[in-house]
Amino acid sequence: MATVSVSRQEEKEAIIRKKSLFLTLMLVLAAVIVVSVGVALSIGQVKIPLGDSYRILLYKLLGIQLGDGGAMETSSFVDILWQIRFPRVLMALFIGAGLTMCGTVMQASVQNPLADPYILGISSGASLGATFAILIGFGAGGLLGQTGVAFWAFTGALGASLLVFILAGIGGKMTSVKLVLSGMVINALCTAFANFIIYIANNAVGIKTVTFWTMGSLASAKWDKLPLISLVVVVAALFFLFQSRILNTMLLGDDTAVTLGVDLAVFRKIYLLLAALITGVIVASCGMIGFVGLIIPHMVRGLVGSDHRRLMPASILVGAIFLIWTDVIARTIIPSVELPIGIITAMIGAPLFMYMLVKKGYAFGGK
Repeated sequence: MATVSVSRQEEKEAIIRKKSLFLTLMLVLAAVIVVSVGVALSIGQVKIPLGDSYRILLYKLLGIQLGDGGAMETSSFVDILWQIRFPRVLMALFIGAGLTMCGTVMQASVQNPLADPYILGISSGASLGATFAILIGFGAGGLLGQTGVAFWAFTGALGASLLVFILAGIGGKMTSVKLVLSGMVINALCTAFANFIIYIANNAVGIKTVTFWTMGSLASAKWDKLPLISLVVVVAALFFLFQSRILNTMLLGDDTAVTLGVDLAVFRKIYLLLAALITGVIVASCGMIGFVGLIIPHMVRGLVGSDHRRLMPASILVGAIFLIWTDVIARTIIPSVELPIGIITAMIGAPLFMYMLVKKGYAFGGK
């Protein structure tokens, strides 16, 4: 009896220690986000002192004046920071969090550690929609005005996702393998149609626009684009943070879930449709940004394990930090030139992913 009592006490202490470490990690990540936002606002062609960046933010957000408030209002730094850089940093924060969240959910839903937000053909569907809008004439200046490209990109992303669901459901029960294979088929099909439109279009400017859009960029970030993205990401995050039990069950497989009384097929459809919606909104706003939803969940899983009670919130914060700094690199690595952010994420993500595969032989259990 004494031995059993000691072992239970040790288990309780281990659980408390794990919770303390995780809470410390979350506080550190939150602090890193605050510092990252300030530094990202200060870096650029026009250098803004870090102290001034925080003072301007405090004044604009909370009305708190530190120093000469009148001089702050007339400073050229205010317009640069508030109208250009801050919306862009917030866009990077929400997009990084959203893509990572989708990647975490999809990897659990299809039980495939190589899954990311684009495995359902969302990226190719969005690319097809945007290519159609820009080269056929329904983009900016077309039928829907300046919202044309975003509308058709979102429509293409959602349409591709629905086609994947239809294809994966043919001939019986939808499985993770059928979802992955269906995503590959729809991806190839949408890419073929997009390339066909590019080939027959006689529009050099439009082709250049399509090329830049497919690489992803936050250059068009403005205040009027933030409400939709922030609302979708925040609501989805609140939803998925309370779905850790189902997400953990998905890692055990469908057969085990049946014995636990959980119908994974229903939850899988809900989760993947939500992931498609989030990714569609993101892709429609800034183009395609790859590897974020693939790499970040792997990195965080190695730190906190596969339990989604810890994995989901930590991944969301790390994804936000990652894209903030990736955007800083994209707009500052070459003076007076801004690289598409998708190039930077691929250059960072691909070697990192190869290293993890070779070093760890990575699996869901972090083994």
